Amino acid sequence: MPEPVKVANCSEVAPGEKTLVDVDGRAIALFNVGGTFYAIDDVCTHDGGPLAEGDLVGNEIECPRHGARFDVRTGKPLCMPAIEPVTTHQVVVKGDEVFLVIQD
Repeated sequence: MPEPVKVANCSEVAPGEKTLVDVDGRAIALFNVGGTFYAIDDVCTHDGGPLAEGDLVGNEIECPRHGARFDVRTGKPLCMPAIEPVTTHQVVVKGDEVFLVIQD
C-alpha cells in the first residue's frame, strides 16, 4: 500500500470548497463536503476537463467543459456525456493535516 502524502491543512479548504493539489506530478482535486474530505483525479473521463475548475454542489462536481457531473465520494458519473467513473483516492485526516493515499 502506498504511503500517505500530506497535501493540505484542513483549515485551507473550507466546507463546500475545493482545491487542486499535485502528488508526484498527478493533478488531484480535493473537496471538503460538510467537513469530510474527498479526492479524485482532476480529469473528466469524458474529455479530460479540469474538474477542480467546475462547480461543487453538495457532493457533485460538474466538469466546466460539457457539464458531466461526478459524485466526489465515489467517482461515479451522474450524467452524460461521461459514462466512466473518475479515479478516487483515499483521504486520511490527522489533526489539521490532510493526507492522500494515491490509487493507481
